[in-house]
Amino acid sequence: MSSTHPGAVLRSEWTKARTLRSTPWLLLATLVITVGSNVAFAFAIRNSFDRMPIENQQSFDPVYSGFTGLGFGQIVLLAYGVLLVTSEYTSGTILASLAAVPGRGAFYLAKWLSGTLAAFAVSVVTVYLSFFLAQSALGPHGTTIAESGVLRATVGGCLYMTLVCSFAMGVAAILRSSVSSLVILIPLFFFVSPMLNNVSALQPVAQFLPDQAAMRMIEVVPNEESVLGPGTGLLVILAWNAVTLLGGYLVLRRRDA
Repeated sequence: MSSTHPGAVLRSEWTKARTLRSTPWLLLATLVITVGSNVAFAFAIRNSFDRMPIENQQSFDPVYSGFTGLGFGQIVLLAYGVLLVTSEYTSGTILASLAAVPGRGAFYLAKWLSGTLAAFAVSVVTVYLSFFLAQSALGPHGTTIAESGVLRATVGGCLYMTLVCSFAMGVAAILRSSVSSLVILIPLFFFVSPMLNNVSALQPVAQFLPDQAAMRMIEVVPNEESVLGPGTGLLVILAWNAVTLLGGYLVLRRRDA
C-alpha cells in the first residue's frame, strides 16, 4: 500500500498524534478540568439559587449553568490543537512528512481528521459526564436528558469543544508557531471575548466571535441579548473554522517549512 493512500496517510497522522508526548496529558486534562469545574460551579449555583433575583430564577437554564466549566476545558483543547499542528514545524520533521506525502491536501486533511476525531471523542465523554454530574449537583434545580431541548444542547456541547479545537488547528497551520498561536488564542478566548461581550456597545460584534457564537449551542433557554440561536451559532463557528482551515491550507501549499 502506497504511503500516499488516504488510509495510510490518516493512520500515519493518527500515530503521530497518539505518540506526541503532550497528547494524553492534554486530553486527560480537558476531561478532569472541565468536569471538575462544571461540578464545582453547579454546587455553587445550587447553594446560591435562593438568593438569585426572581427573574433570574424564572429564566434559569440548568443545562447552560451546568456547562459553565466548558470555557476552562476549551483552553486545554486549544493547546492540544495548536501543538498537534506545530510540533512538526518545531522538530523540523515537517519536511520529511511532506516528502512522504506529496499531496498537501491529503496530508492536511489527515492531520485535521486525526486531531478533530480525538477532540470529538474526549468531548463526548467530557460533556456527558459533566452533564449528569452537574445536574445531580444542581439537585432540585437540575434537569434530565429527556427534557425538551436538552439532548440537542448536549450534542451542541460536543460540537462546541470539537470545533474550538479545529479552529485552533487552522490558526496554528497559518502561523506555524505554537507560541504565536497560543499568544493569540488564549487571550482571545479567555480574556478578550468575555470582556468585549460584557461591554454593551461592543456586544453586537462580540457575539459573533467563535466562542461566544458556539456558546449559543449549549443553551436551552434562549439568550435574549444575542441575535444568535443554536443553529446560527453553529453556522458562525463553522464559518470561523472554514476561514482558518482554508488559510492554513493555502499557507501549506505555498511554503514547506
